[in-house]
Amino acid sequence: MNDKAQMPLVELSAHDLPAYCPNPNMARWSSHPRVFIDVTHGEARCPYCGTRYKLREGEVIKGHH
Repeated sequence: MNDKAQMPLVELSAHDLPAYCPNPNMARWSSHPRVFIDVTHGEARCPYCGTRYKLREGEVIKGHH
């Protein structure tokens, strides 16, 4: 089985930026140091827990092309 498919995926709107992990929906017991995730170029992973983050289809980040 593909390792990537097993990692949780968090889809974000432009209003959710800046993206960071652990995100507010994660359990406190499983937290790690906060890291900011750059989703401006597609999907990105948290270096600690592997959670995948990406912008929802059609979302536009103001000021980025």
